[in-house]
Amino acid sequence: MSEMLNNAIWEALSTHQQYLNAGNDRLKYFPKEVSPLFALPNWDASDYDVLENELPADRSFFVLIAREIAIPDTMHVQLTLPLYQMVASKKVASQHAHHAITRKLTNEDVPQMLELTAKTKPGPFGNRTIEFGNYYGIFDGARLISMAGQRLQTTDFTEVSAICTDPAHLGKGYAAALTQKVCSCIYEAGKTPFLHVKQDNIGAIKLYEKLGFEIRADIYFAIFKKKDA
Repeated sequence: MSEMLNNAIWEALSTHQQYLNAGNDRLKYFPKEVSPLFALPNWDASDYDVLENELPADRSFFVLIAREIAIPDTMHVQLTLPLYQMVASKKVASQHAHHAITRKLTNEDVPQMLELTAKTKPGPFGNRTIEFGNYYGIFDGARLISMAGQRLQTTDFTEVSAICTDPAHLGKGYAAALTQKVCSCIYEAGKTPFLHVKQDNIGAIKLYEKLGFEIRADIYFAIFKKKDA
C-alpha cells in the first residue's frame, strides 16, 4: 500500500486532492498560491513532451519522487537535495508543552505563518497553503512561535508538513507536541502520517523516530523551472 508514496504528489492530486489540480491528466500541480509541488505519472521520456509543451513558464516547481530522475535540458534545475521519506505506522506519545498556548490556526494567522516560515524555512509556504488544513500553532502571547500542519493527502496517507519553531524558542518540545497533534488528527481520519526531511537534519530525524516515524525511502527532491525561450 505504501508504494503509492513513491510518487506521492501524483497520487495526492489524482485522489484526495484532485480538486486542487491546476494541471491536467498528464501533468499535475497545485495553484501557485497553494504550493509549488508538481508531478508527472512516470518521469521518463514518455512524459517529456507534455512537460515541455504544457508546463507554465512563470513559476518554479518542486518535485519529490522515490528515485532519481532525469529532468530534460529544456528545464533549468535550480536545486537538488536528498531527502528521507518517513512513515509513522504506529502511535507513540510525545511530551506535550502544556504551558504553551496552542490552538488551530485560521486565515487570520496567515501573515504570522508566512513570517515564521520565512524565518525558519521548513519548506514552501504561500498565501493559500493553509488550505491543506489542520495547522496548529503555539503562541508566546499573541506571537506565533511554532507550528505544524498537513500537506499531501492520498486515500490512505497524509503528510505532516511545515514543522517549524522560532529559533529563540528551540528546545522546549514545541515541535514534538505539534507534530503529535497533527498526527493525532491524521490517525482519527483513518490515515497514516508521513513526512519528508533533509537527510543531514539529524536532530529532526531523531525527533521523528521518537514520535514513531521510520525511514521508508530515499527521496529525490529538485526545484526546476522552464528555461526562457
